[in-house]
Amino acid sequence: MRLSPVVLTVVIASLAYTTPPEMAFSRLLPAAPALAAAMWPVLPTVLLGTVCLFLMIGLSIVFPGLGTWWTAAGIIAVTVAAAYGSHIRLQRERTLFQLRLVADAAQQVVLSPMPRRFGSVEIDSLYLAAAAEARIGGDFYEVVDTRYGVRLLIGDVRGKGLPAVGAAAAIVNSFREAAYGEADMVNVARRLDASSTRYNAAFPPEGPMERFATALLAEMPHEGGRIEILNCGHPPPLLLNHGKLRTLEPTTPSPLLNLAGLIGDHYTIDTFDFSPGDLLLLYTDGVTEARARDGEFFPLAAWMRRQPPTPPRELLTALHRDLLHHCKGRLDDDIAALAVRLSEPPE
Repeated sequence: MRLSPVVLTVVIASLAYTTPPEMAFSRLLPAAPALAAAMWPVLPTVLLGTVCLFLMIGLSIVFPGLGTWWTAAGIIAVTVAAAYGSHIRLQRERTLFQLRLVADAAQQVVLSPMPRRFGSVEIDSLYLAAAAEARIGGDFYEVVDTRYGVRLLIGDVRGKGLPAVGAAAAIVNSFREAAYGEADMVNVARRLDASSTRYNAAFPPEGPMERFATALLAEMPHEGGRIEILNCGHPPPLLLNHGKLRTLEPTTPSPLLNLAGLIGDHYTIDTFDFSPGDLLLLYTDGVTEARARDGEFFPLAAWMRRQPPTPPRELLTALHRDLLHHCKGRLDDDIAALAVRLSEPPE
């Protein structure tokens, strides 16, 4: 691909030399520097245009009457335009590179790398941004190992762009502190709500709609046997137990983050069995709302039932592959997921 402008130049010059002058293949020479502008820096593009100009002059010596000056003027004009286009392209590539560096830094703040094992608990994560050039959006997750057990957070900020990333960062950073210091998950949820409220007061959303976030908190004792879940309006997790799928619905939904002041801060913790070999999937609504071309949503529950007992990494790899296949590589929303498995005790 990088040599295609050179190949094009050689092909055009060969055709111009070996075919009758009436066919005038030499008039296609300006296409070579135009193609070079799409992939080469400015100087090589200008050099190729110069080569094409000398080739045209040489062909005019061999075949008089080719309309040399018109074609030469076209080569010069296209080369100048191609050099300018190459300059603009390189500027945009540098800008995009800087934006990617910023996005990578933001990703390290919001979605820091996590160990794949906390004692007997295996955990892995998946994140897909809907924007083609984005690395992160409003979805977030975090896992910490505390004296109270392994605690997980997953959630989704309403909205997109940098304000949503900032709101997600405020929630995740609050969780990293509260999860270690608060024995009760209700108090952790209240601290997340307070952080979300303070952030939205400092950086109010554009438009009349409030910025809020769904969130799900989970806690697993180190010895296993159960999992406690506090669900703040988030999609319920799926638990696969020896081929049987269970949706871990809350008995009473807790308020979304940043809305507790409006509807009350009454939080409910539900306890579910979590045995060795069980596979738990936590996800954001971008997974279930991924659409095919015909508008069909991704059938997550049916997909989960078909999955064999597998490590979290393999489950998320399959989910990534099948999601992109379902929506033909086009995501309408950010996607985040955590897969959790309790290891079998050694014999």
